[in-house]
Amino acid sequence: MSKGQDGEIGGEGPIVVWLRNDLRLDDNPPLAAAAETGRPVVPLVVFDEESKDVRQLGGAHKWWFHHSLESLATSFRGKGSQLTLRRGEGAKIVPEVMEEVGADALVFNRRYDEGSRAVDDAVVEALGDDVAVTRYAGNLLHNPDEVETNSGGYYKVYTPFMKTVMKQKRRAPVDAPSGFKQPDSFPKSDKLEDWDLLPTKPDWSGGIRDFWTVGEKAAHDRFADFCDECLGGYDAGRDKPDKDATSRMSPHLRWGEISPIRLWHTANAYAERRKTIPSGDLESFLQELVWRDFNYNLLYNFGPMATKDFNSRFDDFPWKSSKKSLEAWQAGKTGYPIVDAGMRQLWETGWMHNRIRMVVGSFLTKDLLIDWREGERWFWDTLVDGDIASNTAQWQWIGGTGADAQPFFRIFNPITQSERFDKNGDYIRRFVPELKDLPTKVLHAPWDADEETLEKAGVKLGETYPKPIIDHKKARDRALGAYDEVKG
Repeated sequence: MSKGQDGEIGGEGPIVVWLRNDLRLDDNPPLAAAAETGRPVVPLVVFDEESKDVRQLGGAHKWWFHHSLESLATSFRGKGSQLTLRRGEGAKIVPEVMEEVGADALVFNRRYDEGSRAVDDAVVEALGDDVAVTRYAGNLLHNPDEVETNSGGYYKVYTPFMKTVMKQKRRAPVDAPSGFKQPDSFPKSDKLEDWDLLPTKPDWSGGIRDFWTVGEKAAHDRFADFCDECLGGYDAGRDKPDKDATSRMSPHLRWGEISPIRLWHTANAYAERRKTIPSGDLESFLQELVWRDFNYNLLYNFGPMATKDFNSRFDDFPWKSSKKSLEAWQAGKTGYPIVDAGMRQLWETGWMHNRIRMVVGSFLTKDLLIDWREGERWFWDTLVDGDIASNTAQWQWIGGTGADAQPFFRIFNPITQSERFDKNGDYIRRFVPELKDLPTKVLHAPWDADEETLEKAGVKLGETYPKPIIDHKKARDRALGAYDEVKG
């Protein structure tokens, strides 16, 4: 039978729809195509911690995954269907489920990292020629292998990639199916609670739970609110961490609760309807979606983005190893308020404002000279939106080791970044409350305050709030010296 992509679904019997990072009904091409056949549809999610080279989920990932599956299961029940959950190696579980229901067709959306692609290929091989397999491109604006340079290679610089992609047409989104035909019997499903995805001892998820509403409906509701309130003014608003002015679509995109195609068309339609959205604001938002595609372009073509420097010149970079400094950074106790606010926001909410991600990333890799891979691993474990492409590519970008990287010698000054983007100190006061009574003029660098000011605000440096763990000016000079060793 056929092993095609985005084509007609072969076979005549039940169809298994294998869901992974596409936990939605709306604009899910394989799901829509399966429903359109009028044949029985079996939605399947496999929790695969066994396949070789597949990256294990972090703690925050698992929390979101659990709640997203709860939401998805409810959605399928509302359409007369049932979500099947199985735990195990994909190449074993998928064929088992297909045999149980007598399915002769499998459909799924493509994945782009090396480990996941290997699993997908192994599943197809295990199924053999008696099963029709169709792969779709439902989670990006474009397939990475369909965007090429004039010479036939892949783009390693964002701007020309963006200019090429912005000109291209995108498919229209497909609506959620109105219902699904059931198989004679659904396969046995694991109980979600048996997967032990939620933290218990201790349960550290309270802040995440308060900050987020998980699921497909929540994604659409949040994006509608964003278009109403923040799309106009987005270009400037996205750099203000004290304001809720970003879409916060990143975890919904990471888990596929909403598709980038749906976001693209919705934002364009909203701007066209309202007529009051400045074109620069709309373009800035759309280019964020293209940036996501660019990261996947790098992941697909380069491969080991989480472990290997894209720019091999940095393979010999003299990174420092300091458990004490790394732990201070992770805990938000560096003595630099804007850095500490960001790291505490991450721990509390499972998310961090993008401007601050750049600040804390620069501080780790350049002030502390700690390998970007340490930061990437911490973010992978603590971010609800930790994405296999974006997390890795952006850490390489901020560390200066990646494609289209900011130059290593561009080192963010945490004080000036704080003064510029958190001018009134509201973001710092929210996440570093021990400094909330400091006057704004010294809030960004409390070590410059006199003793009377500190005492009046109840701040004792080294006791209630740490002294800076490193001097930024000296750290900058050290980083530039290290760069001189490898720049060639």
